[in-house]
Amino acid sequence: MRADRLVSLVLLLRQRGRMTASELAGELEVSVRTVLRDIDALSTAGVPVYADRGRHGGFTLLPGFRTELTGLNHDEALALLTAGSGRGARVFGLSAALASAMRKVVDALPEGHRATVDDAAQRFLVEPPADLLARRSGTEDIVSEVMSQVRHAVLAGRKLRFEYAAPDQPPRTHTVDPLGLVTVRDRTYLLATRSGDDRTYRVSRMVTAEELPEPAERPVHIDLGRLWVERSARFLSEDHLPVVVRVAPWRQEELLNIVRAVRAEEREAGGWVRLEVTFEDLRHAVWAIWRLDTGAEVLAPESLRSALRDRAALLATRYEGS
Repeated sequence: MRADRLVSLVLLLRQRGRMTASELAGELEVSVRTVLRDIDALSTAGVPVYADRGRHGGFTLLPGFRTELTGLNHDEALALLTAGSGRGARVFGLSAALASAMRKVVDALPEGHRATVDDAAQRFLVEPPADLLARRSGTEDIVSEVMSQVRHAVLAGRKLRFEYAAPDQPPRTHTVDPLGLVTVRDRTYLLATRSGDDRTYRVSRMVTAEELPEPAERPVHIDLGRLWVERSARFLSEDHLPVVVRVAPWRQEELLNIVRAVRAEEREAGGWVRLEVTFEDLRHAVWAIWRLDTGAEVLAPESLRSALRDRAALLATRYEGS
């Protein structure tokens, strides 16, 4: 934390010029004595901070001094700024920290790079909140304090206790050993173990969360990518309703946001897509496919085709005639 405070102190002096010890202490939320110690540390490290005595005195940096990321070229800096835009800034609840880091990157760039990179970053937009059809993205609503507790427990290797509200069920309390966080299609999952058994939780379904002081029982090293593939394969093998469906391209995203899992995907002539997906059960499948109107056609199973046909016939009869 002290290293971060020293960087902030230098940036404050660079951006605001002369500042008193009291002003610096107020900005950094530390004591004046701590500021004076930090000034001494910077001077020892070769940062040209000097004091102006007198009534209007304070601390300033030698004119023209700046920190530079000498190993960062234009495209590397642009990649960092672009990655920090759009949905990327909201991943794992680190948007504020990411924004702060981006400001430091821009400030530390050489003068010639800074102007061109700042302009170039304005020309790129990553994952806006709506597409050309004004459809909003399906970003989850995660309680910030919950995300903070989950993230801290994962990084610190401590047990996590949380209230979890599964669909159509009252919240239940779970205590787990967290392994890692995975974000897929704007949904964030906690991979964990509970009493030695594998568990996967949607973070958006956590009502409360608390990092516990007890250390988590987990391996020191973990291949999160391999673990996710294994759990996905296990999930696909569970007893859900398999469905083969043709879907129009303008309805595909909506369908993918509803299904339990996708087993196969094949593009057909004319732009339609043939998908093998799974639903919870027949009721879930009827509800989901009906929402897509004429933008989807179920090919199998026959039980789902019959259920949709019966519903359509009932509505046709209801609205028949004048």
